Amino acid sequence: MLIDLFPGAPRRVELPASTTKEMIDGLDARWPGMRDRICDSRPAIRRHMNVFVDGERATLETRLAPGTEVFILTAISGG
Repeated sequence: MLIDLFPGAPRRVELPASTTKEMIDGLDARWPGMRDRICDSRPAIRRHMNVFVDGERATLETRLAPGTEVFILTAISGG
C-alpha cells in the first residue's frame, strides 16, 4: 500500500535506526509524508497499520538491533 502512495519507494530499504520511531523518521526523510501514513498525532502507530519486528508487533519504542527485519503492513478487513 505505501509503495503505491510513494512512487519510486522500493519494497526493501536498509536504514540505520535503533528504534522503530527512528526507522519511520528515516523513511519520512526519504519520502516526506510517509510518517503521517504510518503514525497518528499521539504519536503512535496507526490502528490500521501493523509494524512487526522479528515477527512481533511493535510500538514506536521497540528497539532494533543491527540487521533486524521490520515489516510494515496495512491491516486488511472484510467480511
